[in-house]
Amino acid sequence: MDYKKSKSPVNTVTRNVRDLWKETDNVYESVAIIAKRANQISVEIKQDLSKKLAEFASYNDSLEEVFENREQIEISRYYEKLPKPTLLATQEFIDGNIYWRDPSKDGQEEENY
Repeated sequence: MDYKKSKSPVNTVTRNVRDLWKETDNVYESVAIIAKRANQISVEIKQDLSKKLAEFASYNDSLEEVFENREQIEISRYYEKLPKPTLLATQEFIDGNIYWRDPSKDGQEEENY
């Protein structure tokens, strides 16, 4: 996923708490969902960055040789300018792009039928 094209803000934004608990009827559950999604996004971004930077890895044992690669610097700057995973996850949650379910509530519904 190209996170640069996301509509999420780059800086911290004050959110209305009521917007967060509309979907779940519980602000704590909403925050937990956003936190889990932020962790998933963070892992995905880290893997993507590691894969791109692995191309520039040198396996020399000498510490005296340090190479400055312009492409590597540009890749690092690109990832530094991305919105934080929590901002991305919050925007996804508000837009309704996150799927979640609560197995404990699913089990109760089945027992009632």
